Amino acid sequence: MKKDKNHRFGTRAVHGGVEPDPSTGAIMTPIYQTSTYAQNAPGEHKGFEYSRTQNPTRIALEKSIATLEGGEYGIAFSSGMAAISSVIQLLKAGDHVVCSDDVYGGTFRLFDKIYKNFGLEFSFVDTSNPENIKKGLTEKTVMIWLETPTNPTLKVTDLKEASAIAKKHKALMVVDNTFMSPYFQRPLELGADIVLHSTTKYIAGHSDIIGGAIVANDSDLAEKLYFIQNAAGAVPGPMDCFLTLRGIKTLHLRMERHEHNARKIFEYLKKQPAAKKIYYPGDPDHPGHEIQKKQSSGFGSIVSFDIGTLENARRFMSELEVFTIAESLGSVESLIEHPAIMTHASVPPENRAKLGITDGFIRISVGVEDIDDLLDDLGRGLGAIK
Repeated sequence: MKKDKNHRFGTRAVHGGVEPDPSTGAIMTPIYQTSTYAQNAPGEHKGFEYSRTQNPTRIALEKSIATLEGGEYGIAFSSGMAAISSVIQLLKAGDHVVCSDDVYGGTFRLFDKIYKNFGLEFSFVDTSNPENIKKGLTEKTVMIWLETPTNPTLKVTDLKEASAIAKKHKALMVVDNTFMSPYFQRPLELGADIVLHSTTKYIAGHSDIIGGAIVANDSDLAEKLYFIQNAAGAVPGPMDCFLTLRGIKTLHLRMERHEHNARKIFEYLKKQPAAKKIYYPGDPDHPGHEIQKKQSSGFGSIVSFDIGTLENARRFMSELEVFTIAESLGSVESLIEHPAIMTHASVPPENRAKLGITDGFIRISVGVEDIDDLLDDLGRGLGAIK
């Protein structure tokens, strides 16, 4: 499709980065299930040598995701963690990273338990207050790593303010945009140098693939990331790329329904005495609400709340029929999880306590089911709490 960036989001989701197959006219990108490619003579090929390095299905996906984020270069990976790891591989021993304190547990584990061993240094701060970012900087800081909203307490960071701090310090700003998807938030437009996704979540959207992606505008930075992608080899297979491309075509439709349902659930939980504290950026009383309105076109579909105790959490979750107890998020089905036991178990208990991730803390990823069935299900679970 010509002039992708001039089209609106829904059109880019359906057509962006994808062209009909030139040999057959197939409207869907073929699954190039091949490891290698024939060459006419040594070094004479059609632009493809080996599928770790290039694969036509993967290239179509990379173009599509870049188009959605309003970026120039997309780089696809076998998982969100592979994408995160590849960004960190831009650094060298002695470099320092300022990171949001309330990041996904897998991100914290990777930084704290693996990359620290290679001489990298990390400071985890509450980036929802820009002053904390400034205080976290050192002479060795080369990167500011942000999630906004964060996982799972949904803190919001002002990306324009953070970008100004990063540029003044000559540090790269990286934004994990998984929770919002490019439908609601495009950090490159707000000053980010690198945006990344677990495409497992909203982008693919159907709980059937594992994947990750990075988008950047700077050609030198993109070249380094392509080199890491090829050298380290954590690339997605063509079938996963195909399924992700298929999911992208309905991203705008799904995100609208996701958020509609999440708003209704937030309103419902506000009326429930058992929900001691509710975390949702769409809440006018949320400390980051106005910033979220300013830098995003929506509030997403993650709602977290605290129902007091582990016993309450177990009773509540055991009664659910529509919500599925499972890790992950961003899929068409509604998922519910207990971060302290599941996604954030690798975060030390004292850190979880500081962040407010208690034994009664629950995170839900609101799906696209009928909202009345979801509300009935929550009512069933809350009714089990003594």
